[in-house]
Amino acid sequence: MSGELAFFELGVGDAARGRRFYESLFGWTFSPGPSGGDGGLITTPDVPGGIHGGDAGASPYLFFRVDDIDVAVGRVRDLGGSVDGTDLEGDEEVRGTYGRFVLCRDDQGSPFGLYQEPAG
Repeated sequence: MSGELAFFELGVGDAARGRRFYESLFGWTFSPGPSGGDGGLITTPDVPGGIHGGDAGASPYLFFRVDDIDVAVGRVRDLGGSVDGTDLEGDEEVRGTYGRFVLCRDDQGSPFGLYQEPAG
């Protein structure tokens, strides 16, 4: 199970405008997400996604599923990568509902994410 594509995240300047664009382009549906506001969860035929505002010009983030995020973060660092953003001290309710995720960079600076499904 480790290493398969878990979800993607789109960063846009204006989340409501981004929802309208992608809904019209691909027929995706959106629902409220864990952070509230204008962002949200994206339902696609294959891989689920999310969208958030305040991130104009961002590249899509790809998140890869891992069994144990703490171990995976340690491996990223051991291999010369870095961790940019983390939920390791995040909201327990959000983590229990949506899982855990971190933004990382490989040893050459390329961004990617790690995702661990919620327990239970």
